[in-house]
Amino acid sequence: MRHLLTLFDLTSEEFHDVEKIARHLKARWAAGYREPLLQGQTLALLFEKPSLRTRVSFEAGVTQLGGTPLYLTQDVGWQQRETASDFIRVLGEYCQYVVCRTFSHDTVVELASFNCIPIINGLTDRAHPCQAMADVMTMREAVGDLKGKQLTFVGDGNNVARSVLHACGLAGMKFRLLGPTDYHIEQEWLDQVAADCDDLDAAQSTDAKSMLSGADFVYTDVWTSMGQENEAKERQKDFAAFQVNGELMAQAPKHCKVLHCLPAHRGEEITDEVIDSDQSLVIPQAGNRMHLQKGLLAWLAVENKQLNRSQLQLQ
Repeated sequence: MRHLLTLFDLTSEEFHDVEKIARHLKARWAAGYREPLLQGQTLALLFEKPSLRTRVSFEAGVTQLGGTPLYLTQDVGWQQRETASDFIRVLGEYCQYVVCRTFSHDTVVELASFNCIPIINGLTDRAHPCQAMADVMTMREAVGDLKGKQLTFVGDGNNVARSVLHACGLAGMKFRLLGPTDYHIEQEWLDQVAADCDDLDAAQSTDAKSMLSGADFVYTDVWTSMGQENEAKERQKDFAAFQVNGELMAQAPKHCKVLHCLPAHRGEEITDEVIDSDQSLVIPQAGNRMHLQKGLLAWLAVENKQLNRSQLQLQ
């Protein structure tokens, strides 16, 4: 059974195949077609954390494919009334997919270990693969061929940054991280990604000039994520010199585009003048969460023998 917990669950070919299906479905959607590829199937959304983009994009996406979303919180007794084994095996009797948005990455690993229903990581403290894949789709729409292009991530080497690094490697892009040394992506993750991607080109530094000079995209995220509220004051101090503002963007090439996974703390990690500028891809980036995830659901349906690939009508 196929799951998506991190991008390590996909080969390079599969990574590109998911995006290919997503682009095809997006084009069909724009033309007014709503093929019921997942008719009669149910997607369970199992969330510990609040969400706008992940929840609504999956709900809207599976509905457009003819399926039904079920939003589940603690009212179903998850992690409280019964074992994870009993819970997920029962859920597998009712649903065809689970999107899990949780704090600990171990939670999605445990759910997937029972291999009774495909598990999709909707965000954990370790990774955010759906976000990173949608980001690649957005960048490709903006500039075409991504091979050799550079993305500079400004801020914390967090779950989003880890997945974006991996996605860049799979897409043949250069990855740079600009931020305080204590918040750089750990070497273990860099080594794992390097082993998974041919000729990974990645670097991390506190020096803005070196990290921004070749940037085609500048990406940032909040300095304090959910669950880190007690670190907020310290993080605001540590990241103060790494705000994505007009001064910082002046050090990047003029053609450089701006990305943010949202929600944004405007005036903190990014200013209004940047996020609302003509350089910003932030809203299309959010929109592509739905389209990419439709591609992912369709791909999983094919891989798990719930859909024939010919039904996708790929060119």
